Amino acid sequence: MGMQKVKKIVDDELFEWIRDVRRTLHQWPELAFKEEKTSAYIAECLKKIGISYKSGVAQTGVVGHLIVDKNAPTVALRADMDALPITEETGLAYASQNSGVMHACGHDGHVAIILGAAALLKKDPPPGNVVFLFQPAEEGDGGAKPMIEEGVLDNVDMIFGGHIEGSQKVGEIGIKTGVHTAYTDAFDIRITGKGGHAARPHETVDAVLIASQIVINIQTIISRNIDPVQPAVITIGSMRSGTVFNAIAEKAWLRGTVRTTSEQVRNQIVERIKKLTSSFALLYDAEIIYTIKPGYPPIINEDSTCEYARVVAEKLLGKGKAIQIANPSLGGEDFAYFLQKIPGCFIRYGAAKDGHDNIAAHSSKFDFDEDVLRVGAAYMAELTRHALQKLSKNSP
Repeated sequence: MGMQKVKKIVDDELFEWIRDVRRTLHQWPELAFKEEKTSAYIAECLKKIGISYKSGVAQTGVVGHLIVDKNAPTVALRADMDALPITEETGLAYASQNSGVMHACGHDGHVAIILGAAALLKKDPPPGNVVFLFQPAEEGDGGAKPMIEEGVLDNVDMIFGGHIEGSQKVGEIGIKTGVHTAYTDAFDIRITGKGGHAARPHETVDAVLIASQIVINIQTIISRNIDPVQPAVITIGSMRSGTVFNAIAEKAWLRGTVRTTSEQVRNQIVERIKKLTSSFALLYDAEIIYTIKPGYPPIINEDSTCEYARVVAEKLLGKGKAIQIANPSLGGEDFAYFLQKIPGCFIRYGAAKDGHDNIAAHSSKFDFDEDVLRVGAAYMAELTRHALQKLSKNSP
């Protein structure tokens, strides 16, 4: 029943266009703040739909405007558009043509969904205004922040965004009220000992040994210092040291990330890593420099907008299709910056593809069921209408 409603809203002709948009973007992925062809193509699509736009926002961002009534409420829809430095191994007919770059997180689908929603809302205008945000650099560089600084949220009352989710079926919408994602801090530990011959370790300060001890002991922060009911992860993703088999390395370099949903726990972990590295520097008579780079804040979805998202999912897709996400993700999303300014909700589009059960985002073989494009476009258009109706009723 739900898909029948969706197909009535997004007919086959529009769906084919949305799918072509996704496949075109998939073939020509671009990295953060280098999305020049991507933004030019988005601008071309907006022009075709008949929506005014501004390019070059936060370097490569595009902002579309559907103005129905300047005095009416305004809702924003956001799609991220950058790709990842990954060599594609999907074997798709429309696989990446940019060597070493791939849409391995579904951002091509996000853009196609919001363009599809734009086409629907242009054809049948909602009871208010809509801003379409096509954002650069979600993957680590934080393109949301410079977009906000350039005024994209001026006079915007509410915002919605979403992410393709391989663990949910097509036709399901995942919703998490409150904290939805994590703080995504990165850290860097540089160790300087004293190099020497592998046969005379007593004359050296072994940077590899110290790094190995830190890798093992840093995990005790989670297991012994943090309340076990608090979600927290420390991952060391990179360890570099040494050049030959018969020399003790002088230097080692560790890089990792801390994921938390509580600022108190976040600060506690940061301080514990500092104490741990200082202790090992003293124990081994080495120099250890520890630095931390703050990442994205957590997405905190606002209650009433989550209720809008739930109501529309149930009405459009059927009872039980609004999936209540039980726990926050420890992934990061710079949509959080938008929600620090105005209320909104970030949802998950169910997009599970047969045979891809164990293939996660950021994989070289990542793909999704393209039926999510039809569902997503219809859903975001209907969600926008619903939110504007509610905002109009609450206007003075």
